[in-house]
Amino acid sequence: MAKKKRSKAFWSNIKFKYKLTIINENTLEEVVGLRVSKLNSVSLLLMSITVVFVIAATIITFTPLRNYLPGYMNSEVRKQIVVNALRLDSLQQLVDRQNLYIMNIQDIFSGKVQVDTVHSMDSLTNIREDSLMKRTEKEEAFRRKYEDAEKYNLTTINAHAEVGGLLFFRPIRGMISSHFGASTNPLGINIAANPNESVLAVLDGTVILSTYTAETGYLIEVQHTQDFVSIYKHCGSLLKKEGDQVKGGEAIALIGNTGTLSTSPQLHFELWKKGRPINPETYIVF
Repeated sequence: MAKKKRSKAFWSNIKFKYKLTIINENTLEEVVGLRVSKLNSVSLLLMSITVVFVIAATIITFTPLRNYLPGYMNSEVRKQIVVNALRLDSLQQLVDRQNLYIMNIQDIFSGKVQVDTVHSMDSLTNIREDSLMKRTEKEEAFRRKYEDAEKYNLTTINAHAEVGGLLFFRPIRGMISSHFGASTNPLGINIAANPNESVLAVLDGTVILSTYTAETGYLIEVQHTQDFVSIYKHCGSLLKKEGDQVKGGEAIALIGNTGTLSTSPQLHFELWKKGRPINPETYIVF
């Protein structure tokens, strides 16, 4: 009996309504009157919390914010993240190879690696394991001075933008005995060299002609990318045949003194672009 009385008193206390009144201070007139109970207050609080929760859940469910919750990432976003990670890894590998490539160029300039060896740049890159040298203070000062001087220079410094990315190899070690445009040699240059010296391909390409003529002796022509064709005349012997794929710096023939137009061991070298002869010294350092 006492338990029922306590329960009845409890519910009566919760349901008991209080009057909240707002009164005008000057006139003492009641402006707003509100009757509330503890039960109504709790119900209103729970309803408010529910509404806020529903609104938050709706926003998270139907907006990109759900991708920040563990386990709710969109499949497309997850796929894009994986693709970006693979691209980043590929770019890192590319940067590493470019750094090694620059180091190989430095070794060639310093004489550690001969330009006319049969090693390709790719093979040198694969066997290289050391890292780039740090810039010296003198180099840093020179770079800053040069960059400040060229900051507002809008003119191009690449006169041959169409051959960007191509690395020309020297076809043979020797001395130029006749330059491009000479009356006796209008299409190319003559390079005097030691007997049995290797003749190297100046770029990667495909052999399109490998033959012998009475005037030029043993002759070989190579088709390269970007409409370049290189021609090597007066060879002593040919190492490649028509249709062979060659790499830049690879030996394709031996120097000789063949053909009626040759009087000593020499190489007549021509470089053509889009069907016209061009000066090889513009692209190759002899």
